[in-house]
Amino acid sequence: MSLPLLLSVPHAGLWVPPEAQPFCVLQEREIAEDGDEGAAQIYSLETEVAAFVTTNVACAIVDVNRAEDDRRADGVVKTHTCWNVPIYRESLPEEVVEQLLDLYYCPYHAQLTQLASEARLGVDCHTMAAKGPPIGPDPGRERPLVCVSNANGTCPEVWIETLARCFEHAFDSNARINDPFKGGYIIQAHANELPWVQLELSRAPFLTNAEKRERALAALQDWCAATL
Repeated sequence: MSLPLLLSVPHAGLWVPPEAQPFCVLQEREIAEDGDEGAAQIYSLETEVAAFVTTNVACAIVDVNRAEDDRRADGVVKTHTCWNVPIYRESLPEEVVEQLLDLYYCPYHAQLTQLASEARLGVDCHTMAAKGPPIGPDPGRERPLVCVSNANGTCPEVWIETLARCFEHAFDSNARINDPFKGGYIIQAHANELPWVQLELSRAPFLTNAEKRERALAALQDWCAATL
């Protein structure tokens, strides 16, 4: 029986769409380092949950975990990676930005809205660098192995506390709540449709990606059994 969860995996993609290709100067390694390395394998849980949404578009090109009007360097259509590497040889024309939003950003959020009724909890799934990158909430700071977030309100406090305990048990490590991430745009924008949490697992090589997948699934199963 599948878990009553909607899993969102927004940063696993590596593809540079044709609209951006003529302008993009990033190497493959830089595209991967700006995204959630390992996420595609760790969160390959389509058959385990009620609903699942992901994208193959690199988040360096379109970051669906940003507001549509967020035009910062690290916004929805970025100018620099989180490592402060320029993405384009020149500023993207506005018509290209609009194409990227129409083709890749809006459909992702439409899917999340459409599937909300199929689940009891949304989980926005990420991996994080072991130390904070230059662009981020915690530059240079050592990060925990697990962080769960609810932006102080996208799900009941008892739910996020229980989720942290389930991940602590599964990973045999402290799981922080809302530190260093408080919860991004996806969980805040869709919390009126469904309770949401954000999940971040460290990319540090303390386990293989297959082992991280196994333990993440066990933690989610435990949470569902305890809470729902």
